[in-house]
Amino acid sequence: MDPELEAFIALFPPATLDDPVTERANFAKLARSVPKPDTSAMTVEDRLVPGEPGVPVRIYRPYEARGAIVWLHGGGWVMGDLETEHPWAARLAEASGAVVISVEYRLAPENPFPAASDDVYAVLNWAADHAAELGVSPDRIAIGGHSAGGGLAAATALRARDEGGPRICFQLLNQPGLDDRQETWSAREFTGTPWMNREKVTAMWRHYLDGRPAPSPYAAPARATDLSGLPPAYMATAELCPNRDEDIEYAVRLLRSGVSVELHQWPGTFHGSQAILSAEVSRRQIEELGDVLRRAVAF
Repeated sequence: MDPELEAFIALFPPATLDDPVTERANFAKLARSVPKPDTSAMTVEDRLVPGEPGVPVRIYRPYEARGAIVWLHGGGWVMGDLETEHPWAARLAEASGAVVISVEYRLAPENPFPAASDDVYAVLNWAADHAAELGVSPDRIAIGGHSAGGGLAAATALRARDEGGPRICFQLLNQPGLDDRQETWSAREFTGTPWMNREKVTAMWRHYLDGRPAPSPYAAPARATDLSGLPPAYMATAELCPNRDEDIEYAVRLLRSGVSVELHQWPGTFHGSQAILSAEVSRRQIEELGDVLRRAVAF
């Protein structure tokens, strides 16, 4: 493990997802400890996207936007909101020059699949319909997220393809949760890795899927049998993450289906460790996400 990251492990609170209410409070406390982002070069606005129910979003609009991304927070489908994602959504907007639409989708276990998926799809359609208001071209809208949010992003790309929804120009997938079956080597073997391990992954899928196997690829994208016709993708994986192998396998399957993919396996890292901004490797990860998104929406 990268020594700069290893020094922080003892500071993490336990996160088993057995008590979602307590875990959400701990997650929010962690987010408040992150240095505040610089939002001086952008406007930040909270909106409610119409729907049943309405979906809260926070829009980060750099003064010279180059495109947009519907951005989905992590937290195992159980934790996270606009406030916990604020440090990362703002940094992504700053680093990429893209309009970042951060989504507060409904959380499990109170709202299991397909609640979050439906919320994200509603926001994607809203963004496409309001591209002119956002100051971007409707064909320059990407989708992306971290962890559970990355899984939602991949699932939304599948749904948009299948249902003839808005054209997504790019997928920005950072350590996404893609496969509820947990059959890969990393999913089986990483039982004691920091922050995310097999037990926690099992719990998050149980909450999200209401204790049942994924009913469709829109719940667990790795179950999709056809990955052709999907948007180009960037896939980032962490070496010591249970999701590592399912993410790499998904990237390879995209490639074999004719989808252009950039794959970066970050050595010495663990799930979510890019949040430790004092570590050089973490800063590199954040900068690369911004660079990749900037290139993806610039043309």
